[in-house]
Amino acid sequence: MDSWLSIEVLDGAFAASAWQRAHGDRLTEAALTNGAEQWTWHVHRWGVTLEIEFSSEEKRDRFRSLPAVTAALDAVPDPERGLLVYPGRGGGSGARVPRRPRPLPMSGCGALPTPQEDVALRLATAEPPGFEVCTAG
Repeated sequence: MDSWLSIEVLDGAFAASAWQRAHGDRLTEAALTNGAEQWTWHVHRWGVTLEIEFSSEEKRDRFRSLPAVTAALDAVPDPERGLLVYPGRGGGSGARVPRRPRPLPMSGCGALPTPQEDVALRLATAEPPGFEVCTAG
């Protein structure tokens, strides 16, 4: 069974592509010397993603605990919120079923007519309701 590891680095104090240039070769070398079968880099407008495939979870976990990997992950542009490391493939792997397009917002649509309220006007009388005027006679 193949085990993937994804490392997503987001832009922060500097661009994640600069982090990739500084640490990418060491990460891929460490992956290859520790049993990686394949790897791929994805460059996004918000950062970079490294996906590495290992033949077993043990090899994946051994790679993750290497000092070179820990040092590279400690040097990301935003160490507090700019690093995601997780098993499996990243968001760039694609969906099995394409999403349906949403309807476009139409700015030229006319507004719905405002409903008219039915107002009943009744004239007030001097007598309270239910009061009958008695006349003697």
